[in-house]
Amino acid sequence: MEAKTSLENTSLQASKRLIRRVAVLGSGVMGSRIACHFANIGCQVELLDIVPNTLTAEENAAGLTLQHPKLRNKVAQTALESTLRANPAPLYDRQFVERIRLGNLEDHLDRLSEVDWIIEAIIERADLKQALYERVEAHRKEGTLITTNTSGIPIGILAKGRSEDFKAHFCGTHFFNPPRYLKLLEIIPGRSTKPEVIDFLMQYGSLFLGKDTVLCKDTPAFIANRVGIFGIMSTLAAVEKFGLTVSETDALTGTLIGRAKSATFRTLDVVGLDTLVKVANGLYEGLPQDEARALFKIPPTLQKLLDNSWLGDKTKQGYFKKTVSPEGKKEILELNLADFSYNKSPKVEFELLKKAKEIDNLRQRLQFLVADKGKVGQFYQQVFFELFQYVSHRIPEISDEVYRIDQAICAGFGWDIGPFALWDALGVAKTTEAMHAAGLAPAHWISEMLAAGKPSFYTVQKAETHYYDLNSQHYKSIPGREGLIILDNIRKTNKIWGNEGCTLHDLGEGIACLEFHSKMNTIGGEVLSGIQTAISLAEKSFLGLVIGNDSPTFSAGANLGVLYMYGCDQEYDEIDLMVRQFQQTMMRVRYSAIPVVAATAGLVLGGGCELCLHADAVVSNPETYMGLVEFGAGVIPAGGGSKEMTLRTARTYTQDDPEINKLQQAFMNIATAKVSTSAAEALNMNYLRNSDTVVLDRSRLLLAAKQKALELAQKGYTQPLKRTDIRVQGRTAMATFRAGAVGMHYGRYISEYDLKIADKLAWVMSGGSLTGPALVSEDYLLDLEREAFVSLAGEKKTLERIQSILFKGKPLRN
Repeated sequence: MEAKTSLENTSLQASKRLIRRVAVLGSGVMGSRIACHFANIGCQVELLDIVPNTLTAEENAAGLTLQHPKLRNKVAQTALESTLRANPAPLYDRQFVERIRLGNLEDHLDRLSEVDWIIEAIIERADLKQALYERVEAHRKEGTLITTNTSGIPIGILAKGRSEDFKAHFCGTHFFNPPRYLKLLEIIPGRSTKPEVIDFLMQYGSLFLGKDTVLCKDTPAFIANRVGIFGIMSTLAAVEKFGLTVSETDALTGTLIGRAKSATFRTLDVVGLDTLVKVANGLYEGLPQDEARALFKIPPTLQKLLDNSWLGDKTKQGYFKKTVSPEGKKEILELNLADFSYNKSPKVEFELLKKAKEIDNLRQRLQFLVADKGKVGQFYQQVFFELFQYVSHRIPEISDEVYRIDQAICAGFGWDIGPFALWDALGVAKTTEAMHAAGLAPAHWISEMLAAGKPSFYTVQKAETHYYDLNSQHYKSIPGREGLIILDNIRKTNKIWGNEGCTLHDLGEGIACLEFHSKMNTIGGEVLSGIQTAISLAEKSFLGLVIGNDSPTFSAGANLGVLYMYGCDQEYDEIDLMVRQFQQTMMRVRYSAIPVVAATAGLVLGGGCELCLHADAVVSNPETYMGLVEFGAGVIPAGGGSKEMTLRTARTYTQDDPEINKLQQAFMNIATAKVSTSAAEALNMNYLRNSDTVVLDRSRLLLAAKQKALELAQKGYTQPLKRTDIRVQGRTAMATFRAGAVGMHYGRYISEYDLKIADKLAWVMSGGSLTGPALVSEDYLLDLEREAFVSLAGEKKTLERIQSILFKGKPLRN
């Protein structure tokens, strides 16, 4: 029987299981990164691998032997060191590596008796895995979780010959690489796996690892790779059919349709063409009954690349080739799919794409593209219709529920919208009719669903997403997602107020939520007005306010367009008024009569960071990239950011850490426009506080923020008083800041103009003209930072930087 999970009915035994120590067996690309992610969440990790079987020339020369303690853990150590050099980083904080203890599979298997979960991540060979399990059983205590990170070997084969207790606690836990960043975790039960074990892993993966945990059947490649690889092979066939180039294909299959920026061919080069071929061949051999089996056969173009060993990034050429021009400049050429030559990428000339990019709503954009009668529309129809046909036939083979397929492909391949949700967006009945006309009829149950009066795969009932269940032929709520706040589900019913820049929603239980919807959620006049209005309305009718959204970005900072216009016209009074409005709004966030909670994920830059600095609490996802980056635009933080970091540093002074050191660190973070690589690093940079909360599951972020606002309100929230006792250091701090900035200038880390901006920031953070340590007010520091900002805003160098950001798309970060 297929194991089922229901998070709302998680058993008492499952809920009481604690994971303190984890063992990862195998330290390769996946094993070492899995170990790092468990270290990220606070677990102690044992990372074990084989003992080396040969010595290097250097080791021989040093007189070492394979029995030398220095060499026994060499494989695991080398692998972990390589992983720690990876970019993006596998750890939230480099210090977390101390939670990982290295070892080997000969000397340290006895450590397995002390762990709560054993994860096997060795080479994909069933015989080697089975041999390792036999050795593991000698040390594993009963009840310990034992899982495999296999990407496709049947769980039943791997569990063969093991004890009943081993099999009862054994299943697949398939992480996607890199585990920190890709959200998918496929859970694959065996026939003997206890249901409570699956319940626990589904819940733990979501709450503690921040994953979209997807329950899979034990079928070839499980769900994500089965459907994802089909989608890639289908796209390659359509590219050949319609004569598309590499550039054209990537323009059509990337962010335009809600998929990864690397689109199709860039993704394949990064992953490695040999990897694609290996998985596709495995599916072709392992799926003799699959109606679309022929599509998994390697096409001639891909086979020629494989024969030439043009495998992508690992060989420096695949669909793209990295080279150097005669002038010495690095270039990336693209493959001509007709003659296999490499040339500069031609400009993509599809006029339709320009019109499509003007449509912000993804579902409406997809409808527009598919409706095209030309080559672009025909390409999308071919690829989408084949995908819909394929996933319809995978129910119930790989999953009984449509939402699991959508979750897996979105979390594993970075799609914004899964196959069934995409089908919904295009209209199920209309699209199904078109599929029949194109000779791509879906499975019969689709027609039965439509005949039964069920027009879509998903529907919203009482603000919750429900899916069409094939077995009962009714809509059901998605297990484990009950109670989550999804703003798309409440836009029509819970809107309180809105303008062009933001919308205020009622989240229930006395909490409101302000959502920005400007480009990149930047903060301009409309948003500032919205924050003021939202707080006023919340003070009258609500207990608290959340500021957050469901998008990948919290806020990329202030809208620089108006500043650029005023700066070009030297309208200093207007700039001063604009900055005052920003400061007043941030102080309104700080000194409102109700608690204000910011819910952050993704970019939290400039003005977005300043908003968080003034909120009563921040609830953040670990993937929060926060920083005061105004130096990149030629100015200093003036929405209270410079003031707030001076204030926060003053709070943390201790006898063991001289005041000026902490202040210098805060100064340097701003002067270098440093952005945290995680919420943990933002805490180290003092942008977050120990009292702030981190929520690993992004989908629970708004719910957690709402609960935090309720908690603050129910504890008896009292409006704070403005601070008048902020300690500044005067000329001592000024001299220290100046010395550091000058040293960076001499070292050519910053420009002459950066040095000028640094002097302005130093003036603010040291207290202006004060000669020695003194206590000042927030208003005093706000005046200083505003004056400094205004003096820089009309400078030629500042305007050049802002122009570069606005018109060339240069990110506002170092």
